[in-house]
Amino acid sequence: MTKPENNTVNIALPQSFSQKFVHSLQHRGIVAWLLAVVLSAFYTCIYWFPHYLQGFIAWFNPLSEYLRHRPADNWFLYGSLYTLAVLVFGVRFLIKYRHSRYQIFRTLSLLFFQLIFAYLLPAFMALMAQPEFYFTYFFPLDSYVLRPENVANLLHTPHGTGIFFLAISVFLSFIATPVLTYFFGKRWYCSWVCGCGALAETAGDSFRHLSDKSLRAWKIERWTVYSVLVLVILLTLILWINSLSGGSFLGDFSSQFARAYGFFITAMFSGVVGVGFYPLLGSRVWCRFGCPMAAYLGILQKYFSRFKISTNAAQCISCGLCSHNCEMGIDVRAYAQQQQDIVRASCVGCGICAEVCPRGVLRLENISSSK
Repeated sequence: MTKPENNTVNIALPQSFSQKFVHSLQHRGIVAWLLAVVLSAFYTCIYWFPHYLQGFIAWFNPLSEYLRHRPADNWFLYGSLYTLAVLVFGVRFLIKYRHSRYQIFRTLSLLFFQLIFAYLLPAFMALMAQPEFYFTYFFPLDSYVLRPENVANLLHTPHGTGIFFLAISVFLSFIATPVLTYFFGKRWYCSWVCGCGALAETAGDSFRHLSDKSLRAWKIERWTVYSVLVLVILLTLILWINSLSGGSFLGDFSSQFARAYGFFITAMFSGVVGVGFYPLLGSRVWCRFGCPMAAYLGILQKYFSRFKISTNAAQCISCGLCSHNCEMGIDVRAYAQQQQDIVRASCVGCGICAEVCPRGVLRLENISSSK
């Protein structure tokens, strides 16, 4: 007897419910749309309708009383859930990239700054009857920190602690930021310190591939992100001019401008759209299109920084994994194929492109390079 021919037949096995759920979540399916609606609704309630969350907020009263000796409010609820999401998904990210020392240190840094500097330290200062100062947010991302009314409040804080906080803000904004960006690029902040980046890199990791890579998106990005930076600077100048003139320069216009900025940029853009649309537009929508800090750091990175991602075209097999996983919408593969170093204002230096590359084509470097 002769053996029958060994003809291989590929049989497509039916997807399990969990596989269908994950695929729908990560590829703009019905689950992704439902999650986007839930997240957007939650942010809307947090900002404008916290009374709908009173029962939920009450669950956090014991923790708030322990940390701050006061009942929980909508912002304590938000900060607690935000930090919890960063920690839980951060552990998941650490497990996923456990073989990469860079990703481990970077993620641990994000978890540390979010838990200690953005959550526990402000709560401790509130307990000590001090301003709830957030060391990881400063101008221009925090548009409030250098406004006249806030500066006045800090200058009149008992024991001079407010002056210290104000000095720290100025130092971080105008001295530490340029120096650190020169040596390390914007990644020192966007991928190692920032709370927005912490959520994007952990909870948003599953959606990084959804970023729009088109030329049209890049053109929109350049206009919107730098426009927000201009708005922040203009807003700060108007508020100071009006304050120094005793309100005679622009009257109520300055406060209306501030309220409009707070509504459209701080709440709608960075909150509702920036996080609520993770499952639809990717995890760095705010960082890419709206964050004034990203715009400020991007200018420094592109023209004055030593940071770049070097490429080796000889090893590139054009698999496209680098571009697919770039959360900032950069076509990394195109740079690699042309043997061009990646020196882009939008790059946050997360290093995932280099991590997923099967041939070691990409390398994050801090060396002098011509722009």
